[in-house]
Amino acid sequence: MTQDTLRVIVVDDHSVMRAGVVALLAAEPTIESVGEAGDGLAAVELVERLEPDVALIDLRMPVLDGVAATTRIVGLPVRTRVLILTTYDTDAEIERAVEAGAIGYLLKDTTREQLVEAIRSAARGQTVLAPRVAERLVARMRRPAPVVLTSREVQVLDAVADGLSNADIGKRLVIAEATVKTHLLRVFAKLDVSDRTHAVVIAMESGLLPRSKHESRG
Repeated sequence: MTQDTLRVIVVDDHSVMRAGVVALLAAEPTIESVGEAGDGLAAVELVERLEPDVALIDLRMPVLDGVAATTRIVGLPVRTRVLILTTYDTDAEIERAVEAGAIGYLLKDTTREQLVEAIRSAARGQTVLAPRVAERLVARMRRPAPVVLTSREVQVLDAVADGLSNADIGKRLVIAEATVKTHLLRVFAKLDVSDRTHAVVIAMESGLLPRSKHESRG
């Protein structure tokens, strides 16, 4: 092996899967598989002992799962990069892995060429994402952030839905009328509306205000 050879460990609770990945990498002279582990805790111990350049880690494993193992490895005084290699591509799984410190997220249908390039990129400190994973992350980032109203804003809007004027809302909640107006302006901005009626309608449609309570009164 040359000085530029990248040292990798393969972590997966399925021995056949581990063997397959090791066999794929065996054909690449610039990458050396230096160890295998069948659970997350064993992976952490392997990283501590061998300090590989890259750890290929599955998500669903016994003893310690891939996310927990990633968190521990990232916290070690080593330069090992964690590259997730899994079959799971849900938003929750991806987010957990990335938040834990994984530098990349690949799916097990990746080709040998893609895997080799991903290992090289990960070792250089570059983020690596399977195309499907990248698409999901981009789509998630483009989704509008959910509207969140404070408890006081909900109380004010609830009173509006009851047909109360600003003055009456102030009396009900024991706050100044000017404060009621301030809360309403904030609600309008959050819901992107310009009047009280639309604010109530949008809030009900979004589940921010209970619909049945007011509908039963109508």
